[in-house]
Amino acid sequence: MPEEKLCVPTLLTCTAPVNIAVIKYWGKRNEDLILPINSSLSVTLHQNQLKTTTTVASCKHFKEDRIWLNGKEVDINHPRLQSCLREIRRLARKRHSDEENNSEKLNLSQKVHICSVNNFPTAAGLASSAAGYACLVYALAKLYGVQGELSKVARQGSGSACRSMYGGFVQWIMGNRSDGKDSIAEELHPETHWPQLRILILVVSSERKPVGSSAGMQTSVKTSPLLKYRAESVVPQRMKEMVDAIGQRNFEKFAELTMKDSNQFHATCGDTYPPIFYLNDVSKRIMNMVHRYNSHYGNIKAAYTFDAGPNAVIFTLDEDVGEFIELVKEHFPPETNGELFLKGLPVSKVTLSEELKSAIGMEPCSNGIDYIISTKVGPGPQIVEDTSRYLLGLDGLPK
Repeated sequence: MPEEKLCVPTLLTCTAPVNIAVIKYWGKRNEDLILPINSSLSVTLHQNQLKTTTTVASCKHFKEDRIWLNGKEVDINHPRLQSCLREIRRLARKRHSDEENNSEKLNLSQKVHICSVNNFPTAAGLASSAAGYACLVYALAKLYGVQGELSKVARQGSGSACRSMYGGFVQWIMGNRSDGKDSIAEELHPETHWPQLRILILVVSSERKPVGSSAGMQTSVKTSPLLKYRAESVVPQRMKEMVDAIGQRNFEKFAELTMKDSNQFHATCGDTYPPIFYLNDVSKRIMNMVHRYNSHYGNIKAAYTFDAGPNAVIFTLDEDVGEFIELVKEHFPPETNGELFLKGLPVSKVTLSEELKSAIGMEPCSNGIDYIISTKVGPGPQIVEDTSRYLLGLDGLPK
């Protein structure tokens, strides 16, 4: 027993971002490899506001692989977790066999402990699985010294996780190969490309969504003719237009495409049998408010998008973000949250004009929005150097 205490595990901690798709991924052509029926495009959100943190540890005295998520130990034998672990270890073995005299070789027979936490609601439509699997794959790759293209490994955990392997503006190329080797993510532009772009997450509900994304996709692929039409006839052209809009920093075009694609995605959910409803009445009120806001000015100043949940993600420019937040406060009064209603990046207070209030013309909806997260475009996964932020102790257990 005394000798076991001398075993210090190899520890490493990483963070990874949430991404929000502006051209949505919905539906797979291969469930096991998680190969999509269409390409998609996303914006990486800044980790100062939304991130997953993961610590991995390896030690010769660990008896088995173990994982803790958000404070609770969960089953490490989940098929997607195992896919990522197995693939990273395979790549590590290949690397070590290719490199002679590898003095830093980590014993691949050693078990690993994994501890991961999100600083945002899990399974509420805020891409928690994307950040989670991206962080897991990035951390394991660093632990095992695996380099190269990792997005296709993250994809096997959660499809959208491949996009969280990069910062800035990212496209996931659907690929055509049956083995999935050409279904990868790539960064179109870094986080610095469009510094004026601001993002607001309006948290309508942090509850677990009633129909998970994976189950919803399977049903949609089987039953929705609209989904097939969308994937084959709409998305290819829309991807080209979105790439151009982002490249030119054309907010009006970017915003219009973002809203249209969100609307069509939810239309396919409604076209699914039985229908799937991720949006609620508050979500629809937010959509209505955005359109009235844009109509008042005669041009697009804000855009909404909704993933598989009721929470709205609003894109706007820094010159308009203060006004839009005041608009949200006006129509969704933060009666219970007070100063905690706005989290994240600070925003200057703006006074709404009476003309704008009149143009919106909606009755206030108390407590419809729990809080707002103010953020911007951010970087991809990062290594954490500060050991005080590690989630596992030297005993390999959660702190």
